[in-house]
Amino acid sequence: MKENKLLSVKTIVAIGIGSAVFWVLGRFVAIPSGVPNTEIQTAYGFLALMAILYGPIAGIAIGFIGHTIKDITMYGAGWYSWIIASAVLGLIIGLAWKKIRISEGVFGKREIVIFNIYQVFANIVAWGIVAPTLDIAIYAEPMNKVYLQGIVAGLSNIVTIGIIGTLLLTAYAKTRVKKGSLDKEESRSV
Repeated sequence: MKENKLLSVKTIVAIGIGSAVFWVLGRFVAIPSGVPNTEIQTAYGFLALMAILYGPIAGIAIGFIGHTIKDITMYGAGWYSWIIASAVLGLIIGLAWKKIRISEGVFGKREIVIFNIYQVFANIVAWGIVAPTLDIAIYAEPMNKVYLQGIVAGLSNIVTIGIIGTLLLTAYAKTRVKKGSLDKEESRSV
């Protein structure tokens, strides 16, 4: 799946499909957290998969477009502080794109650790800094409210991406042919 180009035809198609799936998951497969306007989102596990498969441009675009569509269909307008945070999350996770050789069928312990380091860092930046700060700057929201929402969103996304994202990437890696595996098979049959 990985190509040297960050914006290939495959990536553009992945952005369209990924945004639609993010919207469906965000809109219909979310669990209330108990904190107002904050849900446990399964969509971020899928966003992580797409960001690792297609890179940071796809990650930022899917996070931005998918979250925008979700907000517009749920609330009638976008909440841009959180939309931007979703894009930042996709961007940062997508930066691990070249470090994880998922298209070669490699997703072992090393790659799982790298992936989870990136996703934890991405969640801290997106939900601990970007979303609450922009909530205050754009919408004049109370600081204690938005930082509580950010902490709950960040922690729940760390868990959902850690579980769902890791499972999706592991399953995807198993569908790929490992580099050199055909060479071994050919030498056995000769």
